[in-house]
Amino acid sequence: QVQLVESGGGSVQAGGSLRLSCAASGRTFSDLSLTWFRQAPGKERQFVAGITWTGISTRYGESVEGRFTISRDNAKNMLYLQMDNLKPSDTAVYYCAATYKTTSQGIIAAENMYYWGKGTLITVTS
Repeated sequence: QVQLVESGGGSVQAGGSLRLSCAASGRTFSDLSLTWFRQAPGKERQFVAGITWTGISTRYGESVEGRFTISRDNAKNMLYLQMDNLKPSDTAVYYCAATYKTTSQGIIAAENMYYWGKGTLITVTS
């Protein structure tokens, strides 16, 4: 079992920055590929960014490419999402998710994830 707890959510003005964190526990962190998803009110869940268990490969959703950066710290069992130049369209609940040793293609699919956090709300005001 893996437990995931997101933090760092809040409200920010457009153009600002936030960093989300996801603390993982319960299994060897270095075996996990990790992904951020988000879901805005009334919309479907959307892939945001993912990083493979090796840390070598990262993937980004088209709408956040160039503005968001995903990273991991295996020593601290932590996943991060640095979000810069935020837009009102980034407003959503952000979820951390994990699966085992999948590929850079596998990290983009929600159906591949075994574990999910409860989410943290980001509100971007114009």
